[in-house]
Amino acid sequence: MTTIAHDITTTDWIALARRIGETLRADVAARDRGGQISVAAFDLLRTTGLSAALVPIEFGGGGVSHREMGEILRELGRHDPSTAVAFAMHTHLVAAQVWRHNHGIDATAVFGKVAAGAILVSTGASDWVESNGRAERVDGGFRVSARKAPASGCEVGDVVVTSIRHGDAPEGPQVLHFASPLDAPGIRIEKTWDTLGLRASGSHTVVFEDVFVPDAAISLTRPADAWPPVLNVVIGAAMPLVMAAYLGIADAAVELTAALVADRCEPHTFQLAGEMMNAYTTAADLIAAMFTDSDNLHFDNTDSYGARTLSRKTVAAEALVDAVRLAIETVGGVGFSRSCELEMWYRDIHGCLFHPLPRAKQTRFTGRVLLGRPPIG
Repeated sequence: MTTIAHDITTTDWIALARRIGETLRADVAARDRGGQISVAAFDLLRTTGLSAALVPIEFGGGGVSHREMGEILRELGRHDPSTAVAFAMHTHLVAAQVWRHNHGIDATAVFGKVAAGAILVSTGASDWVESNGRAERVDGGFRVSARKAPASGCEVGDVVVTSIRHGDAPEGPQVLHFASPLDAPGIRIEKTWDTLGLRASGSHTVVFEDVFVPDAAISLTRPADAWPPVLNVVIGAAMPLVMAAYLGIADAAVELTAALVADRCEPHTFQLAGEMMNAYTTAADLIAAMFTDSDNLHFDNTDSYGARTLSRKTVAAEALVDAVRLAIETVGGVGFSRSCELEMWYRDIHGCLFHPLPRAKQTRFTGRVLLGRPPIG
């Protein structure tokens, strides 16, 4: 494994992310073909302190801002999209804890684990409001069983942050939120991730089979069929970071396209390049606005904030896909070949469409909030 020396007290975090990305880039195409996550990448993210960059300094982390963490993910996305997106799943969980800390809620335990090198794994995309699985009340806690997919980075993760549906709760169906070590008895990983893009993100299925979860591990219990305000926090913490990783893919695509067509003078090349830049600029501006609106993780927990963030996410995602599609169209047939990185980036960029919330769900959510209704119903 490559070692990258640094001093955490004087770290230029973006430059560090660039050096890590450049180190990883040579193996990206091979890992894309084989669908293998880079264990070495996450070792570097741990040992250089990047995995704890968002943790406040007083808790042993790097103390970077929300926007700076986005720039780190964007830089990694330019070089290694699968690693960047998988890493975004870890960082958005840390960001949610920073929001809690900023609002006077104790996040010491999570900060301590992350500062010590733990990689957090999210199952939020498969859980959302209703969650899935089965929880049975037993002495001192619950026995839980479920299948959670996708769980990006689970092969290199240490702690899974998840939720389980408790359908038999006396008060009616409930959702239990908790974190568990990935090496706890009854937890295993099934390698189910075999996809069009982001093939090396390790987004496999985490299987819980009769896993004991003590009462002390339950961080939140809520009704299963009503909108939980905690998800506004998750949206605000997560979506700017996740989309920043994808923006890095578009950065690389635009840069390569400009290099490949620099000597061309056909009118249609100029037009296509201009259309590409329109889409790219739209996406970049929307993602920047998401970070501005997050107020460095001091934003208010409101449905209107969640709805606005999700609207920006949808439009930015569509613009990102258009930008990379137009990059290939500008370059021509070579961009459709695996000899050109544009082919992989075009497959990878489509992953942004599937993060919460996909377009049809988002527009319904935002429309309901605009008209004074609960976000779901």
